[in-house]
Amino acid sequence: PMVVRIPLGAKTRSGPFHANMIESWFLNDPGLVIVFPSNPQDAYDLLVEAAALPDPVVYLEHLGMYGLRGGMTGWGDRIHMQVDTESVAKSIESGDTYKLGKANVVRGGSDGTIVTWGAMVHVCEQAIKDSGVSCDLIDLQTLVPWDRDAIIKSIEKTGRCVIVHEAPKTSGFGAEMAASIQERCFYHLESPIERVTGWDTPFPHTTEWDYMPGPS
Repeated sequence: PMVVRIPLGAKTRSGPFHANMIESWFLNDPGLVIVFPSNPQDAYDLLVEAAALPDPVVYLEHLGMYGLRGGMTGWGDRIHMQVDTESVAKSIESGDTYKLGKANVVRGGSDGTIVTWGAMVHVCEQAIKDSGVSCDLIDLQTLVPWDRDAIIKSIEKTGRCVIVHEAPKTSGFGAEMAASIQERCFYHLESPIERVTGWDTPFPHTTEWDYMPGPS
């Protein structure tokens, strides 16, 4: 049992040595639990749960979200959240997981399903607000295990799916998700599954927004 915290991601101008999204490096190693929170409350809750697991956990933290500072274009306003330590403690004591392996439906809609994680949750939320399109926005929170049931339920309702991640498109987790969703939701999909991702290049040092998905 061990939790390894790994900072990664753009918005800090840390270049190709620290900004690359490397979740796919760990996804093919059986036995690892992989966590990727998108906000302070989830970061706390998931870290507490991860520490209580008997399995090794890779806990990924987006560098650009530390403190969720103001002025982060496309990632929404600064978030102030109070950690509910009592409910998390009770969950751990009872042996039940509180959030691990469970996706969070950030907002509901009917025109499509957007699946994402980490900082891209805020990008997608801003995009939905700007476009006015009604979408289910699903924050995975945990990449292994990932909540297939929540996503399938949403797609059965909306008929469309877009997977968004900051990592490169080739061999990204979105490809695995798309294949799994296609197998289970073929007759519910009204259009092909789309992936919106980073480019298949090393992460640039100064032109981060030209590389990663944005709200527009």
